[in-house]
Amino acid sequence: MSLPETSVHVNNPLTNLGGNPPSQRPILAFFAGKMHGYVRPILLQNWENKDPDMKIFGRLPRGKGNKNYVHHMKSSKYRICARGYEVNSPRVVEAIFYECVPVIISDNFVPPFFEVLNWESFAVFISEKDIPNLKNIPLSIPEKRYLQMQMRVQRVQQHFLWHFKPEKYDIFHINSTLFGTIDSIT
Repeated sequence: MSLPETSVHVNNPLTNLGGNPPSQRPILAFFAGKMHGYVRPILLQNWENKDPDMKIFGRLPRGKGNKNYVHHMKSSKYRICARGYEVNSPRVVEAIFYECVPVIISDNFVPPFFEVLNWESFAVFISEKDIPNLKNIPLSIPEKRYLQMQMRVQRVQQHFLWHFKPEKYDIFHINSTLFGTIDSIT
């Protein structure tokens, strides 16, 4: 089983949950993150400051509340989730948290909860070798399909949320449910 990698806001795990409606997301795709691993430098080499629709950055400066990062997330249709040193990235959960369609660039990635979630219905998977063609991939998705995917992101969001007290179907509940299912099988 693959579990989600995530980071949690200490004071309120649901701070800034959600994003702008699809019609108010002018950015096609967004990425910001540390330059570790071999994929992210290739992503920046191909896309940083090269296209106004593709907001691709290294690490954004930390400001109070990290508002610039959150603004880009809430204003993007697609969230680039490029692997770092590991195959997995917390950006996948961030994409879902801010209601962006995840674009996963990580060969051999096994998505969290793949046993119960149909990832192809709400995420895009791109081979690492296709980074130079990155913009054309989300552009090739018809608007109607994008809207369906974004709506499905909103539906699966509950499975990736942290609550101070676990709630039915949240990240804690689905983990324990899946582990219970797996334990009963073995």
